[in-house]
Amino acid sequence: MARIAAPHNRTYFMSKQTLHTIEIELKKRWKYPYKWLQKQNNKWDNYTNFIYTISNWNDLIQCIDEISEKNKIESNLLFNYAINRWYNFWSSVAVEQIFTQIDGIIVTKNPKDREVDFKLFGINFDHKTSVFPKHLKNDLAYAQANKRKLMEWFFRNQSSQRRHHLKNRLFIICYDENGAHWKLKAELELIKFQIHKYVASFSEEQLYSFTFAEGTKTYSDIIWVTK
Repeated sequence: MARIAAPHNRTYFMSKQTLHTIEIELKKRWKYPYKWLQKQNNKWDNYTNFIYTISNWNDLIQCIDEISEKNKIESNLLFNYAINRWYNFWSSVAVEQIFTQIDGIIVTKNPKDREVDFKLFGINFDHKTSVFPKHLKNDLAYAQANKRKLMEWFFRNQSSQRRHHLKNRLFIICYDENGAHWKLKAELELIKFQIHKYVASFSEEQLYSFTFAEGTKTYSDIIWVTK
C-alpha cells in the first residue's frame, strides 16, 4: 500500500508524490455521492484513522473492507465515512503543501500545533478548505461582496472536532456553478493557481479582523476557487 507518515508529523508532505498524482487519486472518489450516513464523532474517527496513512484509492478500499469485517461494522456506513474523511484529509495535505512551497511561507516548527499550519510573511495561519454552504440563501456574488459575514459564519459553525479554534485562518472556499462544490477539493491545480494568485498580491491590510475573545484579535481572509 502507498503509505506515508501519520499527520501528527508535518514531514508527511508528499515528498514521493506529485500534486498531479494526488489529484488523480482524489478524483476516483467522485463517482460516489457525497454523503456521510453517520454523524462525525470520535468513535468513528478512531475506526477510520487509517485514512491518514493511505494515499492510494484502491488500497483505501481494501483497508475499509478489512476493518469493516474485523470490527463487524456495516460496510456501507464505514465506506462513506472513511472515503469522506480520506478525501478531505488528502486534499488538505495537498493544499498545505501548495502553500509551503511558495517563497515567503514557512511551515510551522511545531508539528503538534493544530492552530498553525504556516507563517504567511510572518503571520501565523491555519488553512481550511471548505465548500460553499448550500443552505445559505445568498448567492456567490453576495458572498464575495460580504466576505466578513461568510468568514464569521464559518468560524461560528466550524466542526467541534480536534481542529476547532478561533485563531487566524485562511479559508479556501470552493464554489461550483453546478452545485457540486465538494468536487473542487480535488481540483488541486486550480486551487494552486488561485493560492499563488492570492499570495502574489498579498498585503496585511487586506486581512479582516475579528474579536472572538476579549483582547484577542483573529485575522482571516478568503481565497475563492470557482468553476
